[in-house]
Amino acid sequence: MRRTLGLFKYILLFSSFIAFSAHAESPVRSADTRDAQSWLRKMQAAAQKLSYSGTFIYQQGNDMRTSRITHVADETGELERLELLDGKPKEYFRSNDEIVCYLPESKTVLVEKRITQDVFPAILGTGADRLVDHYTIRDGSPARIAGFEAQSILLEPEDDLRYGYRLWAEKNSGLLLRAQTVDENGAVVEQISFTQLSIGNVDRKQVKPGFGSTRDWRIEKAVMSPADLSGWSVARMPPGFRRIREVRRAVSDTAPANSVSAQREISQIVYSDGLAAISIFIEPGSQSRTEGWIKQGAMNIIGKRYGNFWLTIVGEVPSSAIRRVADSIEYKSSK
Repeated sequence: MRRTLGLFKYILLFSSFIAFSAHAESPVRSADTRDAQSWLRKMQAAAQKLSYSGTFIYQQGNDMRTSRITHVADETGELERLELLDGKPKEYFRSNDEIVCYLPESKTVLVEKRITQDVFPAILGTGADRLVDHYTIRDGSPARIAGFEAQSILLEPEDDLRYGYRLWAEKNSGLLLRAQTVDENGAVVEQISFTQLSIGNVDRKQVKPGFGSTRDWRIEKAVMSPADLSGWSVARMPPGFRRIREVRRAVSDTAPANSVSAQREISQIVYSDGLAAISIFIEPGSQSRTEGWIKQGAMNIIGKRYGNFWLTIVGEVPSSAIRRVADSIEYKSSK
């Protein structure tokens, strides 16, 4: 589900979809749901508060990548190192909310602030209690993953505007070991899973960049700030997705070696139901772009013009949901 590292979740739009939570359940079903929700809370806390290191595989459609993560949590907060082991070398180093990305081939260091907390194994963006309004949540069967005994939790969507999820938590700590995103037919469209894992006893010295001196590297700092994007709205956002983030950032376009990269300003609105995320990226219109739609695993992406703006809508939701969002975006200028 998530993503590898560059794509991100979250939201604000209270839905009127509450009727389902009002209907009666059997005592057995209620107890099962409460137990599954307890596992979700334990899972998210474990990802943030435990120290661990391991290797995981991320599969999106036919694309599969391997990464290694080292995470330390102590009285100073969180330190994390994430290495991409396939393709071009790339490494992320996180100290609490500051992220530094190292690109050795171009000798570039990118510095930015984290705006979401949904990178595996921390995939939940909201309290588990709210998910029950839009998913049927229940315990699944035990399993053994990466040498650990695990409990599975199933989240089945109450509509066709979101995917279902299968999650496996380590039985003692609650740490998420595997996550699968499934479509309406139960087919896996995206998954991420530890293949090797060690929990506890991680030395802080392990959580540092793997490169030597970067004195002659180019440093690019992402300029990001809160933004008032209240003029933009979505008339048909799927129920349960809340607007959780509005930011504006300067983005550098790729430039030839020894030249100055051009910068453009992009605004971003993020919505989430607590698991899935939908982002709307807004920038000045460009005549050189072609409208269209692509799908990458669980991710659907639409690019379109809206007046003098170019919009890119990215969502971890089925194509019907992303098209519904794209077709109902509205802008009303305050001037």
